[in-house]
Amino acid sequence: MRTLRAALVVVIVTWCGIAHAADRPNFLIIMADDCTHSDLAVYGGRNAKTPHLDRFASQGLVFNRAYLAEAMCQPCRAELYSGRFPMGNGCAWNHSASIPTITTMPQHLGALGYRVGIAGKIHVGPKKAFPFEMVGGYDRSCVHNPTQPHNVADVKAFMSTKQGDKPFCLVICLVEPHRPWVMGDASQYPPDKIQLPPNIADTEQTRKEYGAYLAEITYMDGQVGEILDALDDSGHADDTLVLFSSEQGSQFPGNKWTNWDTGVHTALIARWPGRTPVHQRTDAIVMYADVLPTLVDLAGGDPASHHYDGTSFQQVLLGKADTHRTYAYTEHNNVPEGTPYPVRGVTDGTFRYVRNLTPDAAYFEKHLMAKGTYWTTWVDEESTDARTHDLIERFVHRPAEQLYNTSLDPYEMVNLADDPKHAAIKAKLSAELDRWLKAQGDPGVAQDTQEAYEASKHGNHLYRAPE
Repeated sequence: MRTLRAALVVVIVTWCGIAHAADRPNFLIIMADDCTHSDLAVYGGRNAKTPHLDRFASQGLVFNRAYLAEAMCQPCRAELYSGRFPMGNGCAWNHSASIPTITTMPQHLGALGYRVGIAGKIHVGPKKAFPFEMVGGYDRSCVHNPTQPHNVADVKAFMSTKQGDKPFCLVICLVEPHRPWVMGDASQYPPDKIQLPPNIADTEQTRKEYGAYLAEITYMDGQVGEILDALDDSGHADDTLVLFSSEQGSQFPGNKWTNWDTGVHTALIARWPGRTPVHQRTDAIVMYADVLPTLVDLAGGDPASHHYDGTSFQQVLLGKADTHRTYAYTEHNNVPEGTPYPVRGVTDGTFRYVRNLTPDAAYFEKHLMAKGTYWTTWVDEESTDARTHDLIERFVHRPAEQLYNTSLDPYEMVNLADDPKHAAIKAKLSAELDRWLKAQGDPGVAQDTQEAYEASKHGNHLYRAPE
């Protein structure tokens, strides 16, 4: 009898273990590149045609308030894969490197039995810290002209291949709509038909380039459709959590490389059939740093066993909660993209507070403000067009403090920092930003220097968050 009871215990424990493993989802993360969230139809965009994303959004949960800490490709990806803010993972500048000793998505999910792969653009390092399995089929360079042809065969094979009971986590990093804007059919977007957002100056060259950018959004959307079809063909659509994100804002002034909402606010759409709400939206505040803890949580791991800056939003994802964070935090270090111009910020989802640490300096970004681009036409028209002049001033010369009611002013055109009626909310957000900066060990101006940037590239980080 005792032997029989022992055997039954083994069977029950084994069965429960198998059931638990089978209940764990696969993870598929699809990322666009330099796509302002508000240019997508699902977030109110009035130009870009995105039928595949529109359909995908109708099948899942749309996050209205998803953010990343730094509106540049490498820092935001390092945040996503590590669950740490820039000071915590070490990547506080573009084209730098994270702390070599950190562990990230491949190690954390790999320890839980997942195969963890990446296709397309990687742009994180060193490899020791991000040991993804490389999956082919998508261009890894965001500056090819044109983008190299893509093929979903390797992606489909990765999702379809059985390795025992191992589930998969696959990140597919597309390179559109990053400049150069050369993919897609720009004829779908006649310049005179485009509705430019209020933070973009209206010049002929701007309209032409904006149309090319919109064409790349539609091209990107087509790739999303192909990837979702490949997931269907793999037989794993029903047991896979799919996350789509637009990364940071586009390469138009006021978006990428800034702390304005159009820079640090990202699209985030989740679909897990039978688990996530269908055709619903949430105002819960989440950040890229929260994604990895959420995946670990869903995979059956314990997020508390890792040193994350983020926390799991599993309950929001499953429709069991409608709040997560109280605040989202942002920063910018301009080296090596231009002259030093450190910025820090915080939002409660309604109001955004931004602090420019060197307000007497003029902002300069070497790619965006290069000669021969639409920026030149802005400068040419500045003296004769008051609106263009104001937009250039807004971008180049910024006050020490900015405060916006983003819910009423989504492009953050009206600075309320000096308005006595908003003094209380400014003081509250300023104090919260101070608290976060202290917790992160942020040195402020000293971080946005060539010395600090160069040291980071060689794994010798001069500044990092306290452990």
